[in-house]
Amino acid sequence: MQSIDTVKVWDPLVRVFHWTLVIAFFTAYFTEEELGWLHTKAGYVVAALVAFRLVWGVIGTRHARFADFVRRPADVIVYLKDLVKLRAKRYLGHNPAGGVMVLALLIALVFTTFTGMLVYGAGEHAAGPFAQMMAGSGKATAHAIKEVHEFFANLTLALVLFHVGGVIVSSLLHRENLPRAMVTGYKAKDL
Repeated sequence: MQSIDTVKVWDPLVRVFHWTLVIAFFTAYFTEEELGWLHTKAGYVVAALVAFRLVWGVIGTRHARFADFVRRPADVIVYLKDLVKLRAKRYLGHNPAGGVMVLALLIALVFTTFTGMLVYGAGEHAAGPFAQMMAGSGKATAHAIKEVHEFFANLTLALVLFHVGGVIVSSLLHRENLPRAMVTGYKAKDL
């Protein structure tokens, strides 16, 4: 609910994307061995969400657009130096480090889902969009691709943990509840 002191920052599509991605990624991550069918379905959901976010990053609302939060490396370095000194500027949308994290997570998820689809296509019961391309690839190739897939899944998990740490630090530094803003869509105008 908006008050006179708040401003809408995150549109409903960004918020639904964010929390659905959290659920889908962790579902895929923790169901790999025991529930392969669920792992696969959740992976496809992640892939669809990432595709949506790439489009929404170009045509979406102001703070959803890459143009709003992708900054020059020099700006990111200045922000990180100021963050270490506990004097980082507050941003309504993503801060420069948050912008880098969004890009890193999207890139890691692209590689995670792409290699997952390759693994799915190369398996004993080859299926998915790359089944025909991966047919007859052999166990060694399938195993190698699975290792790459697992690397990117673990890299994504590490990035998620780093992201959560950044959200905590930024929330404390600026005395605002960033997770709540990603639920409600609203942030304080000025702090």
